[in-house]
Amino acid sequence: MTKLRRMVLDVLKTHEPKLTDLAVKLCSVDGIDGVNVTVYEIDKSTENIKITIEGFNLDYDAIKAIIESMNGVIHSIDEVAAGKKIIDEVKTPQDRY
Repeated sequence: MTKLRRMVLDVLKTHEPKLTDLAVKLCSVDGIDGVNVTVYEIDKSTENIKITIEGFNLDYDAIKAIIESMNGVIHSIDEVAAGKKIIDEVKTPQDRY
């Protein structure tokens, strides 16, 4: 059975809890090797963030439950990777413009 290895999520969350707390909590899930959280926009009461998660056999439902328990909502799944290894995106001539 093929396992999910990477997910990139577009998330909206309140300022509390802190991003560091969210990252540490996500890392506690079995199968997650690492989490990156990047802020894209901040307003008075919310933050738009991108969460990149890598590991082996990622459990989307468990990840979603943690994000929601920490005042976040997933807007979209922007990237997924599955299989024996992660294939990074390759730039093509069309991407340069």
